[in-house]
Amino acid sequence: MTALLEISNLKKYFPIYRGILFRRHIGDVRAVDGVSLNITEGETLGLVGESGCGKSTLGRCVLGLIPPTDGKVIFDGIELTSLDKKSLRELRCRMQIVFQDPFSSLNPRMMVGDIIQEAMLPHRIGSNHDERMAIVRNTMEAVGLSSDMLNRYPHEFSGGQRQRIAIARVLTVQPKLLICDEATSALDVSIQAQILNLFDELKRRYSLTYLFITHNLSVVEYLSDMVAVMYLGRIVERGTTADVFDRTKHPYTQALLSAAPVINPATGAHKIHLTGDVPSPISPPSGCHFHPRCPYKMPQCEIIFPAQSHFSQTHSCTCYLYPR
Repeated sequence: MTALLEISNLKKYFPIYRGILFRRHIGDVRAVDGVSLNITEGETLGLVGESGCGKSTLGRCVLGLIPPTDGKVIFDGIELTSLDKKSLRELRCRMQIVFQDPFSSLNPRMMVGDIIQEAMLPHRIGSNHDERMAIVRNTMEAVGLSSDMLNRYPHEFSGGQRQRIAIARVLTVQPKLLICDEATSALDVSIQAQILNLFDELKRRYSLTYLFITHNLSVVEYLSDMVAVMYLGRIVERGTTADVFDRTKHPYTQALLSAAPVINPATGAHKIHLTGDVPSPISPPSGCHFHPRCPYKMPQCEIIFPAQSHFSQTHSCTCYLYPR
């Protein structure tokens, strides 16, 4: 199967300046530091890692919301990094994003019907108001909302309902790729389950492809076909959900999984306690970024970032513990 989205050596550095009158460039925040990923059409890729590892920045670079420093993003055969603003805007209806906070992402002064059809106007979807409102009603029903709610304001809805409104808004422009940036983390656990089931249903109904960004391993295990684990701007392990959860290789992934809550702690795996704090992306460690906290650190880990070790066609990680 062909890749719908191809990310090649993507980098995003935020420059740091000192001084007010004479500004000097003194360094960079390396938010994304050479990431390569492929997402096949109809697939869900879960991108997981600690807060601050660069997951959300990667998602925004893919959409062109922030320009990458280097690398390529190819969507459906079109290289996005070489497009001008007008061409990128025309293409953006095929790639949409659902944000973390369902309240701040909605205009509190607009009624729900206007919010949902808002994205349709610049992309000229629907020939008139009545046609657009018919699409709005159908989409609302698809996400589990009644069309009777059209004339209400966002503050009249619960958090889960507001997220359904945000999802309905992006669906009206008929996207192929949906980037979900911590789309369930602001919701109660029971509501999270409902929204995850909704994402799963919409994937089949609208033939969607997902890039699901989260720090919640349970969400990744439930929803994703493929998983990529990110640490300090780099991908350290990738594979199918079964590969990453059942045949874990990288010490960082092992630590993440051991920290996840289990129903019966007495039968759970041995807990891995990482020492030290996450290094600063302003001055990341040389070699493998994880080596200051790794219980299996070797001398070469401090010198050169390890190449990928492949365990199958789908499973790989970057670690000196395994031969290339």
